[in-house]
Amino acid sequence: MPFLNKPTTQPRLTVVLTFLMENWSPGKAPPYSPMTSPPKAGAVDRAGILWADYGGRFGMARLIRIAQQFGASGTACINARSAELFPETVRHIVEAGFEIAGHNYMQDEVLSGLDEPQERALIQKSLRILETISGVKPVGWLSSTVATTDRTAELLKQEGLLWHGDYNDMDLPGRMHTPSGDIVGIPHSDYADNRVLRGAPIDWFTTYRDMFDYQYQCEPGSFINITMHGNFGGRPLMSAQLHKLMSYMSQHEGVWMPRHDELAHWVNQQGIEEVKASADFGA
Repeated sequence: MPFLNKPTTQPRLTVVLTFLMENWSPGKAPPYSPMTSPPKAGAVDRAGILWADYGGRFGMARLIRIAQQFGASGTACINARSAELFPETVRHIVEAGFEIAGHNYMQDEVLSGLDEPQERALIQKSLRILETISGVKPVGWLSSTVATTDRTAELLKQEGLLWHGDYNDMDLPGRMHTPSGDIVGIPHSDYADNRVLRGAPIDWFTTYRDMFDYQYQCEPGSFINITMHGNFGGRPLMSAQLHKLMSYMSQHEGVWMPRHDELAHWVNQQGIEEVKASADFGA
């Protein structure tokens, strides 16, 4: 059965797809990879660099193709350097109907190590590059490594953004208050695809299937964020698990799979505020 379009009432379960397209500084590789032996000290990790490039070359296209097979869309959070390296991929993402969002300039240039002028400049630079290459103005942001500062939300709001995805302290999306106005906070994933990098990919599927079953049955109205990296999740060994999970979820009624911007607009329309805490521990 198809996933819900824009719901008129509270959906049974809201699930978002977050696909990450990442690259590191020139000559640098991800700090994690399938390689079991690290390169010699001072040597360029060419294997790691090529492994990271797979996302822009092939992985993102496969992830988007799988989502489309089930009539779903999602959000691609993109390092601006990745957009510079693979502009055709970024344009393909937009043409496929996916949202694009800011994700820093490089994956290893994190906000938490910057002062305020540097952070503002990095946000502006990243958004400007994405808009120039894609032809679409981003309205959302997920910081690389989810590393943020106590001013990030306000800086994003000052740039006119709609949503901010760096939240691991809440279950549901809601409006976050900053001195410059409200921005919609969207919870991030606790268990992205790279958690099974050197394990069995099926562990990722069973984890999400079990979580989906629990929330669908016991916590109607709840939220799941599924995060996949193009350079790992976009490979067939991991994408096969996403395909299986999408097929499983599509068999359930009342599941809504919006882009992040669609979800944020719905949160604003419904007037949903951030839930600070819950005192309901049950009987």
